[in-house]
Amino acid sequence: MPLHQFLLEPITYRAWNRDHTQIKNGGQWVKAHELKEHNRHITGIDWAPKSDPIVICGANRNTYVWSQKDGVSQPTLVILRINRAARLLKWSPLENKFAVGSGAQLIFIYYFESENAWWMSKHIKKPTVLSLDWHPNNVLLAAGSCDFKCRVFSAYIKEVDEKPASVLWGSKMPFGQLMSAFSGSGTGGWVQRVSFSHYSSVYL
Repeated sequence: MPLHQFLLEPITYRAWNRDHTQIKNGGQWVKAHELKEHNRHITGIDWAPKSDPIVICGANRNTYVWSQKDGVSQPTLVILRINRAARLLKWSPLENKFAVGSGAQLIFIYYFESENAWWMSKHIKKPTVLSLDWHPNNVLLAAGSCDFKCRVFSAYIKEVDEKPASVLWGSKMPFGQLMSAFSGSGTGGWVQRVSFSHYSSVYL
């Protein structure tokens, strides 16, 4: 297994693009872009596989959406308005929203408002989130937390989402609705990973 040293500082996060072409060029590692708006540790990165923008969050409590224009990566600042670090983030399947989990016991759902060319948000207030995953319907969001529970919320936003079909947990899905919650029987621990299956109703 080849070893490549890029920096003297620890690498706290990494992400692949869809076909892995932006990681390695043949036998050489070549720097294509340097995304350097954050002035503190990076805590989360997600690279949209279809539309290609990169969303990054960090300990400085801000998020940036990076898009390419004429071969140059350009950032759009997304202000989180939290008093704790953003911990992780994830694009929705249709890539028209992304979710941000934070240490402030909030989950933010951001969507792009084309009229004002700005990322708008709504938030769900629950315990500190350690893991996130979107349901294939682009509406439901699973969140694993520090209180030993996994919850499924509705992240339906009428400005960008079509009315979703009924799912295992019901047909009414207003934003922020708790659709289901799960915890270990007699045991518990921090829920570090959650993931929906391709069948949409199963997750870990």
